[in-house]
Amino acid sequence: MSLKLVKAGPAYEAQIKEMLREWRAYNQAHPEANTSPWAIFKHDEQDFEQYLAQLEHKEAKDGFVPDAVWFCLEEERNRMVGAVNIRHYLNDYLLRCGGHIGDGIRPSERRKGYATAMIGLALEECRRLGIDRVLLVCDKRNIGSAKSIINNGGRLENEVEEDGKIMQRYWIELEKA
Repeated sequence: MSLKLVKAGPAYEAQIKEMLREWRAYNQAHPEANTSPWAIFKHDEQDFEQYLAQLEHKEAKDGFVPDAVWFCLEEERNRMVGAVNIRHYLNDYLLRCGGHIGDGIRPSERRKGYATAMIGLALEECRRLGIDRVLLVCDKRNIGSAKSIINNGGRLENEVEEDGKIMQRYWIELEKA
């Protein structure tokens, strides 16, 4: 498995659109499905230039903190397998039930170890941003997500209820670079 995080750009347009088509079809067929990271779904990718412009926020605005989206490329197959949204700091909402990293693996690539590896890569990005204590949150029913977090050193702090769901809050301490 050869994974790397990449920023979206014209060179990856076909791979990103193909992944999003699959993911959106799955989410439509499974309305209860988790749509994390929400940042990759909030805009229509058909106008790819506009889509790209919405993937990164350098300033806090309208309740959102600075953040960036990274796509996870499986290099050997040149296939996008997932994405992460890294928030540069936490506001009250993110501290309660969002965390620093929102992540997801496309439906056809789940249960292959990609989430654990992708979170590890995202943690390296957090370290570069100077974040040394990272919060990740997942639905208590999402055992795979919890395992991926724990496999990266996550320690369960507590559980909170949000919109009728029990969310588990995990902290990962990063060593200083």
